[in-house]
Amino acid sequence: MSRTRVENGNLITPILICGCLIICVSFSIRATFGVFQIPIADEFGWPRADFSFAIAIQNLAWGIGQPFFGALAEKIGDRVAILVGSIIYALGLVLSSIATTPEAHQILEFAVGLGIAGTGFGVILAVIGRASSDEHRSMSLGIATAAGSGGQIIGPPFAEYLLGVMPWQTVFIVFAGAILLVMVTLPVFKGGYKASPMELEETITGILKKAFGDPSFSLIFVGFFSCGYQLALITAHFPAFVAEFSDPITQDGIIDKLGISTTSTLGAVSISLIGLANIFGTIAAGWLGTHYSRKIVLTIIYTLRAIFTILFLLLPVTPFNIIWFSLVMGLLWLATVPLTSGLIAHIYGLRYMATLYGIIFFSHQLGGFIGVWLGGFLYDRTGNYDMVWWIGVGVAAFSAIVHVPINEIPLSQRLRTA
Repeated sequence: MSRTRVENGNLITPILICGCLIICVSFSIRATFGVFQIPIADEFGWPRADFSFAIAIQNLAWGIGQPFFGALAEKIGDRVAILVGSIIYALGLVLSSIATTPEAHQILEFAVGLGIAGTGFGVILAVIGRASSDEHRSMSLGIATAAGSGGQIIGPPFAEYLLGVMPWQTVFIVFAGAILLVMVTLPVFKGGYKASPMELEETITGILKKAFGDPSFSLIFVGFFSCGYQLALITAHFPAFVAEFSDPITQDGIIDKLGISTTSTLGAVSISLIGLANIFGTIAAGWLGTHYSRKIVLTIIYTLRAIFTILFLLLPVTPFNIIWFSLVMGLLWLATVPLTSGLIAHIYGLRYMATLYGIIFFSHQLGGFIGVWLGGFLYDRTGNYDMVWWIGVGVAAFSAIVHVPINEIPLSQRLRTA
């Protein structure tokens, strides 16, 4: 099978490097919205649920936009899809900077979510997957996913710093400029995917019909919901969760030893620690996906998420427990992405990977929408996040179970032997 610019079978290629850069910047911005939750809500006197709902809409829009940007990339070209996504992303951020009502933020976060869809995993991972050799594909996808974690390390502390020297509105404009600036890398994404004769005979309607008729596709779709729920819940609410435990945390000398002066800073740092650990977690997941059953590795990851979340909830909230939980969750954070995207490519082929993964990713973002919105909703009614955390434990356990019966044999092979 021919691929776009597989350079002597090398793992590190210009497409991989530039794809990682775009994902890093896109996710750096996306990871900061939890840091803005308290400043924006306090400025306008909004309930926590109002801004949470805006972030929830962002996650849902990301999921809705992903299959459309995937189809746009496959129909017109990768560069067009990425450029359109970056323009929408920047426009949403700029307009959000002048929004003064919850409804305005909620509408504009829909545009931000669409922008993330055009500059995030769905399009970029498909480009990288098609440009990688069979030998290096899982590792390439793992490295690209790790780039998103790199953005998560940079984004929240940088946003926290910027909030100390400028209004949040100006920070949004700075972020808009950053996502447009990274588009200078687009010339690298030239050339088209050279499909095999068998793939050329396949239409997008045909592959969608086959995928929707395959029980494994439905199981992957349902299983990815948990990942989105937990990731979005933690990204949006964990900084506020940490900041509100001011008394027990500030009495602990660990903050001083780490050079962290406030609990709000600790909340931002916790998101960065998740990103730092996830660099190792996603690369390890890419390696494991090359050598072991992807569905089994995914089952283990979701099981560990449930176990460690239970342990965290049963322990007192201290800086030490926040730090170890952030690091452990980081190892498991986006480790599901190279495995899930690799599973899609392995079972259903590479030609329509962006569209198929985009559909699967909608489940992830539906989970993200519910996690973020439910976190704010239950917080306003109960005064804490306890219930929404325990719901996360349940959906993680459910995802672990549904991955077990997935059939990893390529669909084309199954159809030939049927």
